[in-house]
Amino acid sequence: MLTTPTASNMNAENHSERLAWWTLAATTFAFSVCFAVWMVNGPLTTFLVDRGLFAWSRSQVGMLIAVPVLTGAVMRLPVGVLCDRFGGRIVFCGLMLISAVPMFLVAYAHRYVEFVLAGLGFGVVGAAFAAGVAYTSVWFSKERVGTALGIFGMGNAGAAATSMFAPLLLRRLTAGDLEGWRTLPKLYAGLLVATAVLFWFATQDRRAAGAGGGMLARMAPLRHVRVWRFGLYYAFFFGGFVALSQWLIPYYVNVYTLPIVVAGPLASIYSLSSSVLRALGGWLSDKLGARRVMYGSLVTGMIFCALLFPAAMVIHTPGQGIVAGANATVTRVSASAIELSTGEKYALREKDPAKLLDFTVDRHLILPSSTQWQEPVVLEGQTVRKGDLLAGGTTRIFFQANRWVFTLFAFLLACSMGFGMAAVYTHIPTYFPREVGVVGGLVGVLGGLGGFFLPIVFGLLLDATGLWTTCWVFLFLMAGACLLWMHLVIRRMMLTGAPELMRRVE
Repeated sequence: MLTTPTASNMNAENHSERLAWWTLAATTFAFSVCFAVWMVNGPLTTFLVDRGLFAWSRSQVGMLIAVPVLTGAVMRLPVGVLCDRFGGRIVFCGLMLISAVPMFLVAYAHRYVEFVLAGLGFGVVGAAFAAGVAYTSVWFSKERVGTALGIFGMGNAGAAATSMFAPLLLRRLTAGDLEGWRTLPKLYAGLLVATAVLFWFATQDRRAAGAGGGMLARMAPLRHVRVWRFGLYYAFFFGGFVALSQWLIPYYVNVYTLPIVVAGPLASIYSLSSSVLRALGGWLSDKLGARRVMYGSLVTGMIFCALLFPAAMVIHTPGQGIVAGANATVTRVSASAIELSTGEKYALREKDPAKLLDFTVDRHLILPSSTQWQEPVVLEGQTVRKGDLLAGGTTRIFFQANRWVFTLFAFLLACSMGFGMAAVYTHIPTYFPREVGVVGGLVGVLGGLGGFFLPIVFGLLLDATGLWTTCWVFLFLMAGACLLWMHLVIRRMMLTGAPELMRRVE
């Protein structure tokens, strides 16, 4: 017997769909506020040290920046479990209200330990991602959850907002008194409270079907290797995003000698593009399949990391020299020529000061520039044999690593990371529809830990080699490990599910 949808059913479906998209918009906005608060220690501590308000060492500043990231990462798993138990809406609001208190207390911090403890406190707001994923995913079908989570992930743009506007706001607040910086944490705390109130009244409760059960039952999915594999992917995509969002500012300052007010907006291009492209990555994951998007993201990520590796450098290397054509005595030596008693005269290529480029002037060079010259190694009256070196050659190669080309490659890397972040979380509701909170929480933990540890690794590599570009080498290797593991798993799945087809493909 055929049935036709009634007007009331259609109205109910339309209302449910409108409510889902409204909920997604509210959750994305709230997450962007949470992310902006989570990243505030970067510009704040940099400002305090630059203005001489606190004499913190480089390692102390690094710790202050990393502490909120660590707290937010570690708390994502318990927050995911709480979401499966109580629902994402109440947990999301609770996180914002709880985090507002230590954020407000930053305004009254005077000692280093007080800043650290406050960072540990408000860093909990970074776990809002796990709550948002759990809450958002229950409003959409499996066919559209990738798009929805990709749009929700655009809340990462809060990092770009803080990078761009916090320094400007600090400058205005301290125009008359440097202690005016203490108003900034109060403003951020007030923003958290206001957002929590608006979010609560703008949304409704909803939980995943079948959610609940005992603690052991909710933690059961963590036994699957697949969950940890997703976590490794996310440690590269999201961890790399968080790490580079902070690392690129000192990178621009040290490598390109740019002031912080210029480095901040350039670094925000990376943060903003990765966040915005995450929505497109979710849509592509729904249309093409999350695995295809993952393949493409990892491969392109490796390509752009490889392109970013060549450092700004000056290379001096032995060049083409001049040798004597016969046994003779040197009769004349100048910067432009060498003459022998046999009558032979050898013209020398002189050093051209105009071609000895350095990094004090941005010449907008894209390709390496080289110059060569020759200098005498013999003296007048010296006897030489055939084949002896008369003048040594030097080749100087100058590579500026153009900052606009660098920014373009960093932007394209950010795009691939945005796609990859969306693809990872599109997988989770497909494989674990009833445990999105706990699985998404663990994956978020590993991604956040990547954001905590990667800057430390970058710093160790910089100290060991003196090369800022070693960070791209490490990310290249990390992406390669993810790609290899994923490919081996897919190959094993094909051999198990369709061995004859796999043999034909090979």
